[in-house]
Amino acid sequence: MAGNEWINSYLEAILDVGPGIDDAKSSLLLRERGRFSPTRYFVEEVITGFDETDLHRAWVRAAATRSPQERNTRLENMCWRIWNLARKKKELEGDESQRMAKRRLERERGRREATADMSEDLSEGEKGDVISDVSAHGDSARARMPRISSVDSSCSLHGLIRGENMELGRDSDTGGQVKYVVELARALGAMPGVYRVDLLTRQVSAPEVDWSYGEPTEMLTPISSEGFMHEIGESSGSYIVRIPFGPRNKYIPKEFLWPHIPEFVDGALNHIIQLSKVLGDQIGGGQSVWPIAIHGHYADAGDSAALISGALNVPMLFTGHSLGRDKLEQLLKQGRQSREEINMTYKIMRRIEAEELSLDSSEIIITSTRQEIQEQWRLYDGFDPIIERKLRARIKRNVSCHGRFMPRMVIIPPGMEFHHIVPHDDDMDGDTVGNEDNPASPDPPIWFNCSDLFSAVDNKPMKFIFNSLLTGDFDVNFDFGCYIWQIMRFFSNPRKPMILALARPDPKKNITTLVKAFGECRPLRELANLTLIMGNRDGIDEMSSTNASVLMSILKLIDKHDLYGQVAYPKHHKQSDVPDIYRLAAKTKMEIKKELTTVRLTSLEEAYQLALKNEAQLRHSTLKRTRVVVGGFSTSQNASSVYCSNGVFINPAFIEPFGLTLIEAAAYGLPTVATKNGGPVDIHRVLDNGLLVDPHDQQSIADALLKLVADKQLWARCRQNGLKNIHLFSWPEHCKTYLSRILSCRPRHPQWESSNDGFEDSESDSPGDSLRDIQDISLNLKLSFDGEKNEGSCTLDNNLDSEENALDGKSKLENAVLAWSKGLRDTQKAGSTEKADQNTSSSKFPALRRRKHIFVIAVDCDTITDLLGTIQKVFEAAGKDRTAGPIGFILSTSLTISEIHSLLISGGLSPTDFDAFICNSGSDLYYPSLNTEDSPSGLPFVVDLDYHLHIEYRWGGEGLRKTLVRWAASTVDKKSENEEPVVTEDEQRSTTYCYAFKARNPALIPPVKELRKVMRIQALRCHVIYCQNGTKLHVIPVLASRSQALRYLYVRWGTDLSNMVVFAGECGDTDYEGLLGGVHKTVILKGLCSSEHNLLHANRNYPLEDVVPFDSPNIVQTTEGCNSNDIQILLGKLGVLKG
Repeated sequence: MAGNEWINSYLEAILDVGPGIDDAKSSLLLRERGRFSPTRYFVEEVITGFDETDLHRAWVRAAATRSPQERNTRLENMCWRIWNLARKKKELEGDESQRMAKRRLERERGRREATADMSEDLSEGEKGDVISDVSAHGDSARARMPRISSVDSSCSLHGLIRGENMELGRDSDTGGQVKYVVELARALGAMPGVYRVDLLTRQVSAPEVDWSYGEPTEMLTPISSEGFMHEIGESSGSYIVRIPFGPRNKYIPKEFLWPHIPEFVDGALNHIIQLSKVLGDQIGGGQSVWPIAIHGHYADAGDSAALISGALNVPMLFTGHSLGRDKLEQLLKQGRQSREEINMTYKIMRRIEAEELSLDSSEIIITSTRQEIQEQWRLYDGFDPIIERKLRARIKRNVSCHGRFMPRMVIIPPGMEFHHIVPHDDDMDGDTVGNEDNPASPDPPIWFNCSDLFSAVDNKPMKFIFNSLLTGDFDVNFDFGCYIWQIMRFFSNPRKPMILALARPDPKKNITTLVKAFGECRPLRELANLTLIMGNRDGIDEMSSTNASVLMSILKLIDKHDLYGQVAYPKHHKQSDVPDIYRLAAKTKMEIKKELTTVRLTSLEEAYQLALKNEAQLRHSTLKRTRVVVGGFSTSQNASSVYCSNGVFINPAFIEPFGLTLIEAAAYGLPTVATKNGGPVDIHRVLDNGLLVDPHDQQSIADALLKLVADKQLWARCRQNGLKNIHLFSWPEHCKTYLSRILSCRPRHPQWESSNDGFEDSESDSPGDSLRDIQDISLNLKLSFDGEKNEGSCTLDNNLDSEENALDGKSKLENAVLAWSKGLRDTQKAGSTEKADQNTSSSKFPALRRRKHIFVIAVDCDTITDLLGTIQKVFEAAGKDRTAGPIGFILSTSLTISEIHSLLISGGLSPTDFDAFICNSGSDLYYPSLNTEDSPSGLPFVVDLDYHLHIEYRWGGEGLRKTLVRWAASTVDKKSENEEPVVTEDEQRSTTYCYAFKARNPALIPPVKELRKVMRIQALRCHVIYCQNGTKLHVIPVLASRSQALRYLYVRWGTDLSNMVVFAGECGDTDYEGLLGGVHKTVILKGLCSSEHNLLHANRNYPLEDVVPFDSPNIVQTTEGCNSNDIQILLGKLGVLKG
């Protein structure tokens, strides 16, 4: 709740007017309800967890009313309002409980079916998985190879990202994730064997943000640390690469970035392809060097990384940071918003679908804690820990998984940069006493010598120094730490140990309970001070209502318990101040030398006057032994005290996904008290530097804090444990584990088995001559983990719980590198001979690379006649450019290649009128051929088998087909007499990479999202598409689609996506949305596909407007019933055709 103080006041008010409630003069609202007790109802129904922050404002207005009668009426009406809200909450909870029960039944049914399929041959050890099955979960056979180079690309789309002076907390999108991805990229770039790391994000050139966010590229300054420096190349290191996408000159929140993700994907592809050529010239011997992995951070980047990895055929990793299903559960529990309202505000369903796609596409899911796996990821259709363990067991026994795949969940806690942390001399030895020969550690910045100030700025005038301090200009280079004064000024006795909390004033951070625990525990108040760093604020009225309510509750608690002089709550701080805050808490009591003269000052103004007075003496070092103490406190001149650091850091959040501040505090020598819910449990298991508490138990919090502050031996032991084990959370350790996990993936990258002999002659005069064909290369990795120094330090366990012990880390890593060097080529040599003849033919069609523009006809027409008419209109709109050669054509449809051939014949068209045919909803790609002998079917087309190598990742094959047939048999029309199946298999239209089904009655088929859920629950990864007015169902590989086929053509043949024009109808198949976004132009032909197709989109998880940028300048719409001239005019506006 927003705080309990107003509840207590409200209860007191109700009790005060209690006898009058049943009076005849009571309001009609209460009389209608008979014997209603608002007090009892409030306690039983509201205080038990109902969260409605605006009720607090209503109570404030009621309490301020002077008239008792009006006040009572307001309170009665407020009771009625609470009753309505509570009833609404119960209804939402009931709906959600029913939904969860249904979900449990679906998961159990799917688990049973998957287990039944896999139990048939569990004992048949001779039936092994194909290579892709094994590699998807990690391969235990790895060896060593010579070091070459590796490249890594990460995506983090939202927020403001830069390498230095990060504006953390500027808005909800610029938080801990920004810090994490920047530090990860910087640390990876410093690892031996990693040549380059690119962090791809959004370019923001908006007036309301700093100009640095509009820079296309920013190099991250490497950490100068022994053991991490390696040979420097021309393009090596870590970089932030900003891709322009979305609204120009406008910074928008992440919820509004979804429609623009395809544009980011296309821009990122362009950058990666160009960089691969540059690196190929520099270090690849002329052959392109591709990323070893694409890593997506958060749902939006996960969606992007899935598309990029699919287009490039490289492994994908994903880190969720914060998960949509978990957030949805929490919001629904609050009862303040319905599912529809939550989706409207947060676009939560689009986010969840992106996370499900990330599960479908990722080889590895990186998590911070075990709790994230057990309580958050298991909420998703695409992950089931029980099935995951079964699949892992089958892989170890070399038994088939029947096309089922599950990403590996790997726990790798976030790292931390320790290079800026200077440990005190006594960090590992406990308390020490300083003396002349062996001085104690430096004082924190609040203590300083006048002479040190003078010398620190190269003898600049003292007036300049103090003017800089007083005016807030802190560019002067000396260690004053002025911010510490902002904390110490709150305390009447600043020498007491400090209890430190860093958290936003958010209800889930549970700061109010901490203040209560501190205020109601007198021994704790007498021993320690409390410091609350609650973000930055100017005025309470300018804060969000929730944060303002929390802060007001804290201020009221301070007043109630008379904590003035014992609690600090400064308004502002910078990120650079945080290390000083930690140091201050760790070093509260300071040693003062006996012979040192102490000057007591109460303000910086007095320090300034002293500096002017003694400037001459300072120049001659006559006052070098004078210490100036600012802030109105100091120790006695002749006192001899020692360091007695009993400060404690606390994180009392109700649930903490990870708890990076706990690691930061431990690095500065602070013992910790943390919530037992979430990530702190894993951190405590490693560091053993504090106590875990129940965040709901106020007494438990107070007892833990008092125990650490009062028990000096326990405090010292926790401090030493934290400092001793903190290296386990360093970025180098993180990166070693991270890279070893990448090596467990199957090596994948763009490669072409087709020969290009004779290709150069055919395109010698091509305007696209500069776009070289991408050659078949093998990606070699440059990964060496200093085996001599760290033998066995990097283990690669192959189970979730780290229970399996096989080879030591070094030998595993060596074997992994060898697997990367030879794995894919060896597996694909078999069968390449029979493919060569066919693929050689595909290399004879370089027309795509000579085109200035490509027109993609992707209209999902209701009839063949409409499709032929649309093709004719587009051909006529192209005019003479069609025959002259600058414009090429691609037909993209759900039809099979034989149906396309019949279509062309019926329309009097030739296959050579098109440069390519994307058919079966994007699962097959064909080129026209004049030689029918090139095609096994005898048709004048040749299939691109390289495309199949791109899309076969996680294709379920026969196991998927059997499950689909079983599902189709279960979809029956219960209203019919014989309960006939609604969906039946269409064997004639099915192909190797497209399983086709027919729908007898499209109105009776389940929504496409339901079938996707069924497949995901059974660990089957596929792309489900309803097409042809819902009469056909296509199931194709998860990363195959018509839009991905266009990206493949860009990667394969260099056809510029920005020069493509996609013609689409007003609606279409269920993959329609993928055709509209991106850097290509789109022409929507109104009046086509506007009726029956709408039924296919009626049960979407999210509205089409959430994913399609209809306001983009690249999307134009014709008028209904347009002709070729209308289309030609629009193409002129798009800059494709000249008027």
